[in-house]
Amino acid sequence: MGIYQFGRSVCRMFLSSSYKVEVRGKENIPNKGGTILCCNHIHNFDPPLLGSYIERQVHYMAKQELFEQPILKQLLPKLGAFPVRRGMSDKQALRTALKLLKEGNVLGLFPEGTRSKDGQLQKGLSGAGFFALRTDAVVIPCAIIGPYKRSKTLKLVYGEPIDFTQLREEKASAEEATEVIMNEIRLLLEQHTTN
Repeated sequence: MGIYQFGRSVCRMFLSSSYKVEVRGKENIPNKGGTILCCNHIHNFDPPLLGSYIERQVHYMAKQELFEQPILKQLLPKLGAFPVRRGMSDKQALRTALKLLKEGNVLGLFPEGTRSKDGQLQKGLSGAGFFALRTDAVVIPCAIIGPYKRSKTLKLVYGEPIDFTQLREEKASAEEATEVIMNEIRLLLEQHTTN
């Protein structure tokens, strides 16, 4: 068993024993090929939650500062994470993400860029739309519906793929593509918050 698979098993065990995790829509994730999971962001545990209940390895951008810690510097790349400098256009991080997608991997993104303080969906950054338009990756909107509390149900929803054919043909902007993604995440949140 590799380090990622071991880490995923540990995270799944921890999350399932700490919260009433309910997972929906796993069948929407392709078994192979470039895939982008775009999710809202409400808690530090969102990245492990998003990747713990599916079989494919999920790669994440992680802030550069984490890679400056001696232990994390060694561990994070083995877990599929790669550094990104926040607050600026990081061309190396963009190239790494595009390469991962073109090689048929799964990229996990939180388009809001940071955790929502009030749990409400914030405006998405253009990066998600950029990757959706620049690759042939399947784009899956995802929703995490909390709270992260022991006695409450924690829902993880993988939505149906978003069809980007027309937007790619129309050469839509990254901002327009991101808005489409955010609307799909919003619909998932509305649909699954009550049922």
